[in-house]
Amino acid sequence: MHIILGLIGLATAAYFLVIRARNAAHVASDLSDLARDVRSAARRFGFKRQTNIHPVETIEDPNLAIAALGTAFVEMDDLPTKEQRDALNAALREQLQMCASDADEALILGHWFVSECHGPETAVPRLGRKLYKLDGQASFEPLLSVVTATAQAGTGDLNAKQREALDEIRRAFRIK
Repeated sequence: MHIILGLIGLATAAYFLVIRARNAAHVASDLSDLARDVRSAARRFGFKRQTNIHPVETIEDPNLAIAALGTAFVEMDDLPTKEQRDALNAALREQLQMCASDADEALILGHWFVSECHGPETAVPRLGRKLYKLDGQASFEPLLSVVTATAQAGTGDLNAKQREALDEIRRAFRIK
């Protein structure tokens, strides 16, 4: 009897190891797909990483900076919903006249920029200053429209972090 129980235990352990290995393979595949998406989006927008320069400082397209700021704004919400992400995508397409694939790629790169800044709280001031350098006051209205459309898709109210982010954006654009 104890031999049968030992064999059942061994088979169970082998089964769990196989399942974990298969899940690890899926995770590795997802990570490689994500990396490929980021690289293709960067190539499409003409982004080139330069050594000793923060990636945000190499942004040359104001639309990309607006997408990154929108992504940071959405990520400041505790748990951004699919509706908020869809609203951000729709707002980018509407306000910046982007096609669906460009908006998707801009959001992928925007998420990468936010992660390179170590979170949305530090990304907002840096991206705001960069956007102001790129396009001056002209980008403030489209950015505000994107952020407003995204906020309305959620609860409709801004949380404290998002209000602080808007204040930071106003400071970056030198609006009192």
